[in-house]
Amino acid sequence: MRLRAAFAALAAVFCIGAASDPAERLPDPAQEARARAIFPQVRCMVCQNESIDDSDAELAHDLRRTVRDQVAAGASEAQVKAYLTDRYGEFVLLKPAFNWGNAALWSAPFLAALGGLLLLRARLRATPPSPPLTEAERERLAALSQDPPA
Repeated sequence: MRLRAAFAALAAVFCIGAASDPAERLPDPAQEARARAIFPQVRCMVCQNESIDDSDAELAHDLRRTVRDQVAAGASEAQVKAYLTDRYGEFVLLKPAFNWGNAALWSAPFLAALGGLLLLRARLRATPPSPPLTEAERERLAALSQDPPA
């Protein structure tokens, strides 16, 4: 039983990340919960494929502190995201908002491939057929097809 409790305590220690440092936490548990709900939605600009909740980079630490400061100041989730995107660009969000710029960015490769296929089709259709053989060419072809190569 003691061994199981020791393993549980050890697992709890390893599960506590840099984002849950007691010195960083907000005194109000509701505000801390709101800030922690935002952490997984914000990208670490150093790691780029991790949220600031998962990253141990110094910039992620600064971003966590910024989010906490914004939440403590009474900003909503949308206001915090707007603040971060104004400062770091839309890349800071792991799931960027839908807008026409993003739609164009995501659809451009498909439109380029479709355009290439349409150009290829037009080019294949526009290739003129070869002219019919002249009488001299027919005679030469007949002569070549009758004599087996030596």
